[in-house]
Amino acid sequence: MRVLAAMSGGVDSAVAAARAVAAGHDVVGVHLALSRTRDAMRSGSRGCCSREDAGDAARAADVLGIPYYVWDLSEEFTRDVVDDFVAAYAAGETPNPCLRCNEKIKFAAVLDRALALGFDAVCTGHYARLDPAGPVLRRSADAGKDQSYVLAVLRADQLRHAMFPVGDTSKPEIRAEAARLGLRVAGKPDSHDICFIPTGDTRGFLADRLGTTPGALVDAASGETLGTHDGVHGFTVGQRKGLGIDRPAADGRPRYVLGIEPVSGTVRVGPEAALDVTAITARTPVWTSGAAPDAPFGCVVQVRAHGGTAPATVTPLDSAVQVELSEPLRGVAPGQAVAFYHPDDDGDVVLGSATITGTA
Repeated sequence: MRVLAAMSGGVDSAVAAARAVAAGHDVVGVHLALSRTRDAMRSGSRGCCSREDAGDAARAADVLGIPYYVWDLSEEFTRDVVDDFVAAYAAGETPNPCLRCNEKIKFAAVLDRALALGFDAVCTGHYARLDPAGPVLRRSADAGKDQSYVLAVLRADQLRHAMFPVGDTSKPEIRAEAARLGLRVAGKPDSHDICFIPTGDTRGFLADRLGTTPGALVDAASGETLGTHDGVHGFTVGQRKGLGIDRPAADGRPRYVLGIEPVSGTVRVGPEAALDVTAITARTPVWTSGAAPDAPFGCVVQVRAHGGTAPATVTPLDSAVQVELSEPLRGVAPGQAVAFYHPDDDGDVVLGSATITGTA
């Protein structure tokens, strides 16, 4: 089988490519150039996809003895990930750019190009497991590294051409395997945070692009104005720090962001308990089986990359879903994805996902 291995420059994708080679596939490595200012894409262990990472990927490909190329997808990445991220925050939402990158870049732009070039599959270093016969997407064996949530946006036809070779192995074992193979990235720190904001200053990044749009911080219960802010893009539901309120609540407990109204510029705050939600509405569902369920079904939902799970009943609608939670979840924000997992087998199998539009 001809396999295109997406090599980020990290240890996971390097070992994934190595395993594809060991399995006897005809493997070609590709590194994705996602920014025209690549020197600014990494700061220490923050960010990824920099020139440093491209060099690490090239050296790994050389050790593995496979051809290696760099594909410039900076235009697509800016349009489909960065601009989408900025627009979502301006609309009072909390997007997940890693999820969008998987959906729009790695398993759309890259996969489409790979298939056009005669490849059979795209191989990545994601921590998830895949049974191609289904296709059935499962959580990884290493629960702490599981990335099935950010892959739950993939359609059945995309999963049929995907490979996740490291999903059955723990991260320490992957590092040990890389060392045995002579890969210099064996001890390379994991990248974290948003790759195109390597400083970690999301508020500053958004302010540079959206400017200042003053609004009010309002107590959700009393309607009292507690302060002002420079733009709703500086907040997300569930946020506690950086609210800029100069006096404590009447009960002395912290306040949290409960809701964001981008049109009026109002950010509503209140007690932690008010973050509990028992119902979620979500748009544009994607089903990993390729077919939408025709009746309500029980499942386990997840609303964040790590954590935020609860039993639920999902009712499919025309182009949306209604989710009724069996137990409340906190800090569920519009713009996040809600992923659906089969209730059996410890919630291991991904059924699909949708983008959250509202909560109750």
